Amino acid sequence: MRHFLAPLFTALAALAMAPAASAQTAPAAKPAAKPAAKSAKAAKPAAKPAAKPAVEEPLPPAEGEQNAAASMAHFGDYQCEFNQAVHVSMNEKYPGYVDVRFGKSVYTMKPVLSSTGALRMEDVRGQTLMLQIAYKSMLMDVQAGRRLVDECVHEKQALAKKAAENQPTVSLMGGAPAGATGATAAPTPR
Repeated sequence: MRHFLAPLFTALAALAMAPAASAQTAPAAKPAAKPAAKSAKAAKPAAKPAAKPAVEEPLPPAEGEQNAAASMAHFGDYQCEFNQAVHVSMNEKYPGYVDVRFGKSVYTMKPVLSSTGALRMEDVRGQTLMLQIAYKSMLMDVQAGRRLVDECVHEKQALAKKAAENQPTVSLMGGAPAGATGATAAPTPR
């Protein structure tokens, strides 16, 4: 056991003496360091190369379902809650994609028709999502998990809502439409 400890103590003693030895030589090294510092100040720092703009990756070409979904988007202005607005337009560079502008941001979206009939416009960078349903639309920040703006209504959505309000409602229980009045009595069970 002592054979293993002897080299350890020797190494520790050498390490303990190393700072003392360098402290004694430090004043001699100091004057040499000052001229080097002056020459470093005299030399101009090298100019940093300009940052290259991020290279935009091309989007995959839109296929049949995506083109069909894009044709269902309501293009133009949407009036939203709190006097905010969203503008949707076709992407000029990539057919089958749409651009959604909200505030100073523009998001390139891929339209996808969902199984419920809602139109999902998914940001190609995965940051936002715009949902378009029959009577309204909303823009969501999917990374933060919150709505950016809600109650966005395009002119076509407002017309569809007004037309639906004028239609009689249908009872889901198989009887007369809700709100309908008539002289027909419900059958009595036997």
